[in-house]
Formats: sequence, C-alpha cells, structure tokens
Amino acid sequence: MTAAKNRILELRAELDQHNYRYHVLDEPSIPDIEYDRLFHELKALEAANPELVTSDSPTQRVGSAALSAFTQVRHEVPMLSLGNAFEETDMREFDRRVTEGLDLPVGDLFGGGAAVEYSCEPKLDGLAVSLLYQDGVLVRGATRGDGTTGEDISVNVRTVRNIPLKLHGTGWPATLEVRGEVFMSKAGFERLNATQLEVGGKTFANPRNAAAGSLRQLDSKITANRPLEFCCYGIGQVSADIAETHIGNLQQLKAWGLPISHELKLANGIAECLAYYRDIGERRNALPYEIDGVVFKVNSIAAQRELGFRAREPRWAIAHKFPAMEELTELLDVEFQVGRTGAVTPVARLKPVKVAGVTVANATLHNMDEVARLGLMIGDTVIIRRAGDVIPQVVQVVLERRPDNARPVKIPEQCPVCGSHVERTQLVKRSKGRETISEGAVYRCVGRLACGAQLKQAIIHFVSRRAMDIEGLGDKSVEQLVDEGLVSSPADLYALKFEDIVDLEGFAEVSSNKLLSAIEGSKKPGLARFIYALGIPDVGEETAKVLARSLGSLERVQRALPQVLTYLPDVGLEVAHEIHSFFEDAHNQQVIADLLKHGLQIQDQGDLGAEFAASTTLGGFLDKLHIPSVGPGGAQKLAEKFGSLQGVMSADWLDMRQALPEKQANSVREFFASEENRQLAEAAEKQLADFGMHWQSEKKVVEGLPLAGQTWVLTGSLELMSRDVAKDKLESLGAKVAGSVSAKTHCVVAGPGAGSKLTKANELGLKVLDEEAFVGFLKDHGVPV
Repeated sequence: MTAAKNRILELRAELDQHNYRYHVLDEPSIPDIEYDRLFHELKALEAANPELVTSDSPTQRVGSAALSAFTQVRHEVPMLSLGNAFEETDMREFDRRVTEGLDLPVGDLFGGGAAVEYSCEPKLDGLAVSLLYQDGVLVRGATRGDGTTGEDISVNVRTVRNIPLKLHGTGWPATLEVRGEVFMSKAGFERLNATQLEVGGKTFANPRNAAAGSLRQLDSKITANRPLEFCCYGIGQVSADIAETHIGNLQQLKAWGLPISHELKLANGIAECLAYYRDIGERRNALPYEIDGVVFKVNSIAAQRELGFRAREPRWAIAHKFPAMEELTELLDVEFQVGRTGAVTPVARLKPVKVAGVTVANATLHNMDEVARLGLMIGDTVIIRRAGDVIPQVVQVVLERRPDNARPVKIPEQCPVCGSHVERTQLVKRSKGRETISEGAVYRCVGRLACGAQLKQAIIHFVSRRAMDIEGLGDKSVEQLVDEGLVSSPADLYALKFEDIVDLEGFAEVSSNKLLSAIEGSKKPGLARFIYALGIPDVGEETAKVLARSLGSLERVQRALPQVLTYLPDVGLEVAHEIHSFFEDAHNQQVIADLLKHGLQIQDQGDLGAEFAASTTLGGFLDKLHIPSVGPGGAQKLAEKFGSLQGVMSADWLDMRQALPEKQANSVREFFASEENRQLAEAAEKQLADFGMHWQSEKKVVEGLPLAGQTWVLTGSLELMSRDVAKDKLESLGAKVAGSVSAKTHCVVAGPGAGSKLTKANELGLKVLDEEAFVGFLKDHGVPV
C-alpha cells in the first residue's frame, strides 16, 4: 500500500507540473503520448486503490489553474475532457458501453446488435475555448482552464477573424455558450515562424503551441496579427434547446455564422466510425491543419443525457487518437554529414523509438544555429516529431531530465570525410553600394570535389531524374564509381567503358550496356535541365528555367554579370553573385568544357527572351548599380538629365546639382570616382549591348504568352501524363504552377484521388478541370499531348 501511495503522489505531482506547463505556460516539456502514459498509470493505480482517490487528483479534473494575469471565469457547465481510445478494441469497448448504457441489444460476434448513431469530426490540435453570446452578441471568451475555472480572453477572441461578434439570422437562444477550438493552420504556422525569425523573436515548436501562445497574449494587438482560426464543436450553457441531435446543433450554429468542421459526418454504428477514422488518417497529412485524432459523439442529445458523465469525461464521447507524431527518446550522439555543396550538417543519432508508426533512430538538426537554439547536449532526453513523410526532427529538449554527464555538441575542425578544413560561411549582404558581412548558419568543408562526399553528392544530383535523368545510376552505383576512382567529375561519366563497370557489384553484361546506353541518351539535355544539373548554389529548377528562357544560351548564362542577372524575375543580387561566381570558377569552367568535349549537345538554345531583352532602361540600369542614397526616382532623374551612362559619369558638379539634391549628387560623384565602380558599370553596359538588351538596342515585339500572370495548381494523379509533364506544358504557356490553392489561383487541374486542394478550390469557387478537359485545353492552345 505504501509503495502504491508513494507512486500515486509522485504521478500526481508530475502530472500537475505538466498540466501547468501545458495549460498555463504553453510550454509543454513532454509530448502528449508521454502524458497519456503517466495519466493512465495513475488511473490504473487509483482504480486498484479507490481509497486513495482524492478530489484534487488529475484524474478528477481537467488541465490546471488559470493564469493570474487574466480575470478568472467560472464555467456554468464544466468543460470536460474526453476519454481516449488508442486501438480498435478500445473503440469497440466504448460502443459496447454506450449500447448497454442505453439498454439496447449489444449483439455478438455474428452481429445482431443495435447500431448507435455517432457524429464524427477531426480532433483539432489547438486551444479549447468557450464563447458566450447574450441575445446574439458575443460578450465573453474564456479558456477551458481546469474545466471549472478558465481565463477571460474576451479581448483576444474578438480578434480571431472567423468568430462572429454578432450571430447571423434569428432564433438564437437568449443565452448561448459555444465551445470550440482556436487553432493555427500549417501554412499560417510556417508564416508566423518565418516572421518571428526575421524579427529575432521566439519561434514555436508546433501549431498548437503557436495558437495557444497567440491567444493568451496580454496585448491583444499581438493576437490580432497572428493567423488564428476557430472551429466550433459543441455547446455548453444554453437557455433553450436548439436541436435533437449533436449534428443538428452544429448545423444550426453554422447557420448563425459559426464555423464548423468541413469533415463533420454521421456514422451509423461502430464499423462506420472505424472506416471514418481510417479515411481521415490516410488524408491527415494533406489536411491544411494539424489533427491528433478523431472525436466520436453519440448523436442523439436525449441519449447523451441518459448516458451522463464520469468524474472528468462524458460517457457519450471519445477521442480516437492517431499514433503519436511526437515521442520522447535519448540523444545518443551527434554525427556530421557532408553534402553536395560541402555543408557540414549535424545529424542526431537517437535511441530507436516508434513515432507515427515508424521506428526512428536518426533526426535532422539542420545546422549549428539550430543546435544552439535548442540548447542541445549529447545525453539529453528530447522530443522527436515526425509528420507524414517529413524527415524526423528534434523539436525540444526536456531540461529536467538532463543527465550530469551530458556533453556539448561541437562542430569538427576537419571534414569527417576528407580531413580538409571546415570553416563557417559568411553572409554578404549587398545594398546601395555597401557590403555587410556576417556569420552564416552553415559550416562548409573547403575540399570541394577533392572531398569524396561532395563529389558523390554532386554526381548523384547531376544524374537525378530532374537533372540529366541517367537511369541506372543510383546512389550506391555512384558511390562505387567514385570509390573505384572511375569518376572524379560529372564529365568522367561520359568516358566510362563497358570494361570499367561490368565487374562492379550489381552490374553484369545487360545492366552495363543499359547504363552506357542511358549515359549516351542523356547527351542532348535541354538548357534548363543542364543548368539545374550543374548544381549551382541557390539555383533550383525554377531559377534554371528562368535563366534558360531569358538568356537563351549556355554561353550567355556563363558570361552574365550580376548586374545583368538581376533583371531576371526572382533573381536577387545574392543569387546573381552565386551564379556569376560559379561560372567564374576555373574548375567549373573545365568541367563544362569537358562535358561539351564528350559530345553533350545542349538543346533549346536560341535568342534572348524578348520580354527579358525589353526590360532595360537607363534609369533602371543606374538603379541596379546600387549607388548609395540614390533610389529609383533619383536614377530616373539622372537618366532624363544626362541620357547616357558616360554622361552621368562625366557630369560636373553644377550639372549634377540640377538633377539631384546635394547629398545624392555627392553620392553619385563619389561612386563614380572609384575606378572599380566605373569599370563594373561600363562592363555591365557593354554586356547589355552585346546581348541585344541595351536600352538603345532594337526591340522585338513582345508577344505575351496566353497564360502569363496566371497561377495553376495540379492535384491528384494524372493518367495520360505525369504531373511533371503537365507542369512543363503549363509553364510553356506562361503559367506559374503552385503547390497550394488560394483565392489567387486561376485554375485547378484535378486528377483521380484529388483531396483537400480540390475541396478548397470548390469552396473558393475556382475553375476546376479534370484530366480530359485539361488535355482538350492544351490542344486548343497548340500544345502537343
């Protein structure tokens, strides 16, 4: 008895602390699944020792006390939590209890039982709130708190845009308490964290923490700027009944202007509940918000009243939880991997643990800044998160479990692969003639292609499907070729002979000939594909397409100066310098020369893009020189006054003062007093003339592409072509192909299996084409299918 009592007291103290961190501080230190384990252990001990149950036990209440900074609110009808089901057997047991409680036939293995009607909806991962309406007007908002007493957050809930301040329509009860969840969408969460990083603020571990932290700000102006949403899931105190069913209540609330779940459904019997759970589980990662399970409620209000409540939960509802996406485990070590660009990246080696149904032993740490942000040490207990196909990541350290022998994480001074020096990158920010240098987040091995890891990753990227698309060269094959000394640059692939590869592991006569044939077949890549394959830092597929479409030839891409490259859409000065530096490098020049010597013939080359050629003016050019204190307006005044670059550079003081105020005039004269600046400006102007895009060059008539300015979205699986092919065809017509649907989307192409994107498109009233209509659309615009 003493051991049981001591353990019960330990568990209560630990759960109370976790409740405080979760509900009051919004800083949970353990994942939900660990809390559930501790809670169920306490529940089992109290069930075995009922004489030890007290009214202040966590099993007898919900959450923790309200924050003292907010006025306390007492809930007239307690806001109870739900019991949990983790297995199908738990759900069947719940259904059996409901059926017996309603005195209905239970049935047996062969059926024959009564089918209870249940409402089904996703369990949103946010903060439970109560909204009180008097005569249709919102008069109070409160958190759940400990279930009996919450916090008055009225000022903050009024800032949540989809909470009506006055109910729509008529017929609502004089007193109506609406209950629901305030949450943050995945996209809103990403935007918030990006903004927080920009301003040096605190980032959030997950959307739930972000929503809770945002809603409980003492300054409501902060809440108003956060992307919060509300979803109603029930009612509390009410002066008159609304409907005879739970779904009927929600549908009436929706008519009065309150948002309810789009996934709300009625299930007839436990089998349909389980089918709903499986379906929503398969679509979980495609939903625009985080969920951690499904809530099932007996639909009949009369049946709910008959079933009643336990101490802390209703007998007529249950939450069927999904496998945990967060888990606790131990950080055994941190190792460092070297990537294609030489980035030395820390990787967490973990004590294996099952997360979301998959055993996880490794997790990404991104960079050393992330290690510092987490305050991570080897030996720590950490929270691991895995969502869908996303690489598992460490999201938090449980500081109270840090062992005495924990060790700091240190970046190696030498590359773990080749032994070359590892140095921290520098960020160079260029603006208005000035360069600001700061330390970057990335450490790099300086060994370049002399480093086996960088060489392997560079080759793997070069042969990948979206690059040169050489089938038969998987990661292991590339590693063999490098390890055997057969390949030391991408160009060496085209010098491989049958006898070089036939004896390698995994190769034989047929596979060797197939590989050589695939290498030969890759010798006519499109320009965009070839640029992407080169692996230029910060140049992905889209930027490679812009370079190819605008500059029209490899020769122009290689020669282009940063000041010229910045005329390309979405290419800023930093990326322009990366591109220029890549092609200035002697080693890269040699690799390209060797590739061409081995017979590569770059396709799709031609004239400069007409729109690109027509994009230059003297005023715009002067602005792109980033002369301190001179913006677009001042640059245009210089162009109008002097008419040429030489005229600006040679202008005397009096003429300059006629064009600009004294400070700007001085700045221009000081800028061009530098011989380096003069040479850069003259070289850039000469290149504009050479390319045929000088403001005095003869311009071609620019014919706009039919879909220019339009954004399209592809969803579902297309049967007549791959989505990559469909994307290429849309881009050839000038469209931008995005990955998400918004009000700015022009059209959605929906193939079989289309999910949440199609749902959102229909909600927004967007144009939707099935594959057959899409193919017809392409043919009408002269695109071969």
